[in-house]
Amino acid sequence: MLIISTNVSIPDNEIELTAIRSQGAGGQNVNKVASAIHLRFDIAASSLPDFYKQRLLNLKDSRITKEGVIVIKAQQFRTQDANREDALQRLQTLIKSVSVVHKVRYATKPTRNSQKRRLDSKTKRGRIKSLRGKVLD
Repeated sequence: MLIISTNVSIPDNEIELTAIRSQGAGGQNVNKVASAIHLRFDIAASSLPDFYKQRLLNLKDSRITKEGVIVIKAQQFRTQDANREDALQRLQTLIKSVSVVHKVRYATKPTRNSQKRRLDSKTKRGRIKSLRGKVLD
């Protein structure tokens, strides 16, 4: 069971984990050992609350297919167990990221005093630069 928050968790039967061979250069085991993990998680068929499902499906992420399936390939580590943990951790992080609701920022005008300070600093800087010119006799 993958725990997302205190109220939300995903049963193991909803996460499909498949062991595959890793890509790239390797040693003697590269063609024999399936140490990489291919994780598939169907968002629509999951037991996640509708809030999470909607936010995940609206997310512009290359790991989410058009059919609404999250595909994660973990091959960073040499052992299958470490790659399995890495894939589950990445799935958990992805789902947690959509649960954060960002506060809407409203545009405000700068205060009169801040505008004055800005213009004063520009004037002062311009004066310093004008003193760097050639000295005329």
